[in-house]
Amino acid sequence: MKLETILQAILLTADKPLSVEQLEGYFAAEERIARPAIRAALQALESACEGQSFELKETASGFRLQTRSDFQQWVQRHSEEKPARYSRAFLETLALIAWRQPITRAEIEDIRGVAVNANIIKTLLERNWVRVLGHKELPGRPEMLGTTRHFLDHFNLKSLDDLPSLAEMKELDVNKLQLELLG
Repeated sequence: MKLETILQAILLTADKPLSVEQLEGYFAAEERIARPAIRAALQALESACEGQSFELKETASGFRLQTRSDFQQWVQRHSEEKPARYSRAFLETLALIAWRQPITRAEIEDIRGVAVNANIIKTLLERNWVRVLGHKELPGRPEMLGTTRHFLDHFNLKSLDDLPSLAEMKELDVNKLQLELLG
């Protein structure tokens, strides 16, 4: 059996992205597959996905097979769960945390010019998109917030360097962003 096909089966049934090291662990000692061979098979699998409704995507946590965003409108129709809608305040807060991390709630409020609703921070923490990175050496020792690996995985990013630039953000269609957030 081709290694590419075995990896496809593993990734299709995984509930989270898998690293090359984790993929290596799926093979018994007697069938040990070297990491370079796994990487080569992943490249072949990525090529095999061309023209398909799904793609191999590398995120911060590893690789996963996922439906291409072009097909999202149809795939969502069989989902029982209603997609969450996010307010402008929620999206602005998340964007500030992602681009300016580590950042305190007070710094977010200074930039936005309005108070941050506690439920926004709570939701970001519950979704595991944001975490407390530490406390700033100021009176009251405010929490410093930053994004998580789960945030990167959810938004198909390998690292924070993959975030769009501010110029790209100005050109972004807000409706398209809502659809991508639902994924």
